[in-house]
Amino acid sequence: MTKTIRCIIDDDPAKKGTYLSGIPVVGNRNTILRNAVKFDVEEIILAIPTIEPKDRKDILEICKQTGCRLSILPGLYQLINSEVTVSALREVEIEDLLGREPVKANLPSIMSYVKDRVVFVTGGGGSIGSEICRQIARYQPKKLVIIDNYENNAYEIQMELKRTHPELDLKVLIVSVQNHLRIHNIFEDYKPDIVFHAAAHKHVPLMEDSPHDAIKNNVFGTFNIAKEAGMSGVKRMVLISTDKAVRPTNIMGASKRICEMVIQYMNSLYDTEYVAVRFGNVLGSNGSVVPLFKKQIANGGPVTVTHPEIIRYFMTIPEAVSLVLEAGAYAEGGEIFILDMGEPVKILDLAKNMIRLSGLTPGEDIEIQFTGLRPGEKLYEELLIDEENKKETKNKRIFIGSPRMMETEQFSELIAELDHAAFSEDPNIREVVKRLVPEYTYKQTNQQTK
Repeated sequence: MTKTIRCIIDDDPAKKGTYLSGIPVVGNRNTILRNAVKFDVEEIILAIPTIEPKDRKDILEICKQTGCRLSILPGLYQLINSEVTVSALREVEIEDLLGREPVKANLPSIMSYVKDRVVFVTGGGGSIGSEICRQIARYQPKKLVIIDNYENNAYEIQMELKRTHPELDLKVLIVSVQNHLRIHNIFEDYKPDIVFHAAAHKHVPLMEDSPHDAIKNNVFGTFNIAKEAGMSGVKRMVLISTDKAVRPTNIMGASKRICEMVIQYMNSLYDTEYVAVRFGNVLGSNGSVVPLFKKQIANGGPVTVTHPEIIRYFMTIPEAVSLVLEAGAYAEGGEIFILDMGEPVKILDLAKNMIRLSGLTPGEDIEIQFTGLRPGEKLYEELLIDEENKKETKNKRIFIGSPRMMETEQFSELIAELDHAAFSEDPNIREVVKRLVPEYTYKQTNQQTK
């Protein structure tokens, strides 16, 4: 179908009333709504490759109100390095509406620490783990070992890396991080220099119904990996953590807080440099809200939101991974690296934006239903608790928190108690978790435990 350009919008007042190849420049961004109606516009193309994120967000917010289909020109890098045609236009993604600068890392200089090193990535088939593998593969590791217990994801990243990096010495192993003997043997066989630990159960409502498995996999899987890293002389181990570890109200968040404590505990016992990286929700990751909303919209709705006031911090997968890799470069041991993620996003607004970006109208074409907060779910997440003293790094978007760490002997006793509670299926396991994480709150027989 032939497309006809009806009008041009430009914020430069000197251009209003002029023509470009016979097409009128009709005004600035504030005239988009009325000109969309006047010229019977069906599609709006944002063609400013160097636009700042905040301006892009502001313009797209206006465009969404027109009900027109939205497309966006590739960035400046694509314009320089490839021939841009109409087919290169892409649909506006939800990332375009974050309205902040992406986190930038000088990876070529930072990633020198993985060159000629044996690198382990646990959970290497997952959303974050697979991106870590992609990034590491570019910087000439001596060997990359992917550990995952889900064979389909592991197979996909294996096939991808074989295609994109045929020179890479790659090993993919299907094993649970809970399997202590096998993990021990893998460390013995491959002798890693660096470990990125991304393996975890992460779905909050599912873990509320399976608290023992959350503790077994997250806490004791981390314990197994961290202990083997220390005993085998790994130089550096980086744990992937979450904002849900701060004042947790669910077992998943509490388990990840204990994982952070395991890292700090091991840092006091071994020469390995143990660090954690804490960040919020990742756009487009497996099981996250964006793919869910896309599927619900494609099915004609309804789009389900748990609560009209719920908010979350968001980042893209490349941002998350750049932080993880930068933390690995900065590591001295015992730190928890935290990303300044900008302003949080209201999930209801996210749902409405995604409906509008699909050329539909919320409440008319697609209904939004509120389903109520799920077990253990907060209205908002925090990245840093009040008593932590944050410390800046070379990257202004990354800082370091120093959460409370209990005495080594006390932690050792409580972790042993937790081990017994988890593997004996103790129905009171949450009480043991709370002794390790006093700020953890949970509902029990409809009463909030303080």
